[in-house]
Amino acid sequence: MQQFKGGCETVGMTNRVEQITEQVKTLSVSEREELLSWLAEFELGQADAWDAEIARDTQPGGRMQRVLDCVRRDIAENRTKPLHQVINSSGG
Repeated sequence: MQQFKGGCETVGMTNRVEQITEQVKTLSVSEREELLSWLAEFELGQADAWDAEIARDTQPGGRMQRVLDCVRRDIAENRTKPLHQVINSSGG
């Protein structure tokens, strides 16, 4: 497994990803631009799917129903703090 520097950490690549990166290195500038454009569109589609899943999960009866009920109960019973108080008291 090859290691590469990605952001702040070293990440191991699978053989398949290694092969893809080697192929990307051989692309012309216009081919790389085309690939990047496609990848950006692909990622947007993934985000849209994730947003739709969250929307479904937060609807009444969705997978997040129990968590939302608990949060609403805590708010109603004044068992919460304003975010700025939590941030300021965290020492960060």
